[in-house]
Amino acid sequence: MRLGILGTDRWAAGVASAAAARGDVLVDEVRETGWEAFLDATTCDAVLVGSDGWTPARADAVRTLVQVGRPLIVSQPLEFSMLWAWEMEMIRRDAGGPIVPILTARLHPFVARLREVLETALSGTGPLGTVESFVLERRQSDRSREAVLASLSRDADLVRAIVGEPAKLAAMGASIDDTDWNSLTVGFSGPDLVPVRWQVIGGSEGSLEITLRGSQGLIVVAMPDDPEGPYRWSGADEPRDPPAFDPGETILQVLDAILHGEGPHQSPENGLPPATWADAARAVELADTVPRSLTRGRAIDLHREEFSELGTFRGTMASLGCGIILAALVLVVLAAVVGGVANELGWDFGGRIAGAWPIVALVVLGGFLVLQLLPLLVADHRRHE
Repeated sequence: MRLGILGTDRWAAGVASAAAARGDVLVDEVRETGWEAFLDATTCDAVLVGSDGWTPARADAVRTLVQVGRPLIVSQPLEFSMLWAWEMEMIRRDAGGPIVPILTARLHPFVARLREVLETALSGTGPLGTVESFVLERRQSDRSREAVLASLSRDADLVRAIVGEPAKLAAMGASIDDTDWNSLTVGFSGPDLVPVRWQVIGGSEGSLEITLRGSQGLIVVAMPDDPEGPYRWSGADEPRDPPAFDPGETILQVLDAILHGEGPHQSPENGLPPATWADAARAVELADTVPRSLTRGRAIDLHREEFSELGTFRGTMASLGCGIILAALVLVVLAAVVGGVANELGWDFGGRIAGAWPIVALVVLGGFLVLQLLPLLVADHRRHE
């Protein structure tokens, strides 16, 4: 496989190293000819996108690559914007090209095992007894706002993979105006979920430690950011032989399965489905909710809205409809005033203008109703393409 390189970072570098180790060709023609070379499928089979040196120009380049359906492997997060992430998802659905986010932690065998232990504990069986807490501790030296939210956007995918989709998010311990978020704590909860607490603490080496505590024991899973660092399991059901796991090679296997039309339906390592770009966008959305929670000082309800072209159209039409109603009320009042003044002054032209407001309102409302047919016309056009 020929893999184009468009920017790098520690996660993209791990994928590039795995690709080189298995004999794939790395193409970095962007240095000489510009990223436009990657629009040509003969240049490379897929494009690897890193987050270091991210600029609006790079964002436009990625958007164009998605529009033409080029297969992408991308770091998480690239653009810390829920709107940008969901825009890419809508474009991807329309163009049909795959986007594989580098969210490898969910593919480790320990994650599936931890999920099974949690499910058995919640059902009243298993070695842990009753579940008391589920905590994720993120250790990192850089605890600026941007670095902390970037880590949360990756770890939130693990929360969704292990526990499920949260219904509420509550953040505390940091000020929205602070640049140093060294005490941020985020709680995830839902009516059918075990409460989850995520917090950031100091550490020279980046890692994530997951602690599942029960009334009769606990399990601690340590996940280093270093691709060569082994995952460690301690506590109940400790495995004797920790499985080998190469994050970069695992992501390449996911891409291979997609390019060969094999899915992917589940991870080759642990049976869980690999993260899709919709999963990555949802994780960014969860992290993007933290500043709102801090500003309001309360928990935020998560509505699990699915973003699509049709949903965006409906939202726009709803807003436009409210605007038209308000404009119609203003028009009625204005017409009444102009009509009254015209009658008093004998101003025939003003009277005709004031009397025309029903026709104007009818034309505007008729045009608004016609716009509602656009989704049907577009869907019919696509069926005939």
